[in-house]
Amino acid sequence: MGEELKLYGARGSPFSDRVNIALKLKGVEYKYFEENYLNNKSTSLLKYNPIHKKVPTFVHNEKPIAESLVILEYIDETWKTHPILPQHPYERAQARFWSNFIDDKIVPTTLKVVKAKEEWKNTLEELSEYLEMLEKELKDKYFGGEGIGMVDIAGNFIAQWIPTTKELVGVDILTEAKFPKLYQWSCDFATHPAIKEVSPSKEEIIAIFKPRCYR
Repeated sequence: MGEELKLYGARGSPFSDRVNIALKLKGVEYKYFEENYLNNKSTSLLKYNPIHKKVPTFVHNEKPIAESLVILEYIDETWKTHPILPQHPYERAQARFWSNFIDDKIVPTTLKVVKAKEEWKNTLEELSEYLEMLEKELKDKYFGGEGIGMVDIAGNFIAQWIPTTKELVGVDILTEAKFPKLYQWSCDFATHPAIKEVSPSKEEIIAIFKPRCYR
């Protein structure tokens, strides 16, 4: 087809990892460009994403798409192998809702837990409430059923980053006793061959996350 696919991402970004995961699951070949997403952003990244100036930025035949969840939908609509969004309109809407829930509630609240010097226990209770909501939503092996779908990919932060909080700040958030279904899901997701191939190791995540921790 003569398609040119480029992904500007960063190893330390769970949002970039989402796009890597989706492309890997679909078997789509692309060129990856590693960015320093905090400093020294490349001229190409600034050209393709002049509004947000951040990763991930996906470029398909010189047409740029920004924001990880938007990119996931674009990829799913363009390449039909291994669908990551349900076909039914209501189920698609639900997948979008829970993906946004992860970004709007779980990611920022987790960062508050690891960054807070005081009152972090209150924030931890809030995070536990959000995780309990997801626990109730999980009906099968994955949120996408028997195969990895959009909510699973959006939840890569939960499966791969939240478990590192035990080593970083001494808080074990995602425990099997408290969240049995979500805990098992996180194990299945993190050990999936396609996920392991494109995701940073636990040691890498700890090294990236550690400078953000205040305790």
